[in-house]
Amino acid sequence: MATNFLVHEKIWFDKFKYDDAERKFYEQMNGPVAGASCQSSGPGASSGPGGDHSELVVRIANLEVENQNLRSVVQDLQQAISRLEARLNSLEKSSPIHRAIAPQTQHVSPMRQMEPPTKKMATPAEDDEDNDIDLFGSDEEEDKEAARLREERLKQYAEKKAKKPSLVAKSSILLDVKPWDDETDMAKLEACVRSVQLDGLLWGGSKLVPVGYGIRKLQIQCVVEDDKVGTDLLEEEITKFEEHVQSVDIAAFNKI
Repeated sequence: MATNFLVHEKIWFDKFKYDDAERKFYEQMNGPVAGASCQSSGPGASSGPGGDHSELVVRIANLEVENQNLRSVVQDLQQAISRLEARLNSLEKSSPIHRAIAPQTQHVSPMRQMEPPTKKMATPAEDDEDNDIDLFGSDEEEDKEAARLREERLKQYAEKKAKKPSLVAKSSILLDVKPWDDETDMAKLEACVRSVQLDGLLWGGSKLVPVGYGIRKLQIQCVVEDDKVGTDLLEEEITKFEEHVQSVDIAAFNKI
């Protein structure tokens, strides 16, 4: 009967299991609750805020004692410094401002009076030997030898410089030689141009370049020495062939 009666009653016999499960869940999520931590603390643990306050008071008291000790040490040091300053002032007042420093003299024993050496009379033979000695003859010989060596070296340098070939400045010139018309014999014109022979002039290759209307110009290369042949002289010599040459122009000019 009792069992049947309890069956119909709404009683939660397993509620403690669910409470434990819920408490463990929240402990895992947020840590243990305050109640559990208080229960886990034993009698040897600190008694909450009261124990922390007493420990703080003890530390403050120790700091005050240490502070008093430091103050006494600082006062002792200040007194010692003041005594030293007073002592230094008294020493400075007692010492003279300008102390005369006596020069250090070295004790020297009295020297014996030395008798002057008697001058020995030179014999005529010794005088002749002294006269034969030439004190400056060696210097004059050395000067002559140095001058001779210098002259020889200068002469050798001049000969070496004269044998060394000097660098000749040259230029490469491209000339445009134009005829009068298309009936001009270009072979004859080129022969006239190459007939110009000057010291420092060397003719090179040539070609005929069309100008227009059947007219062609002679383009010829030459190499000249700058000190011997100038462009003005070269143009003057070529334009002497008036029957074949109308004008001479410089198409290109390059230093070699």
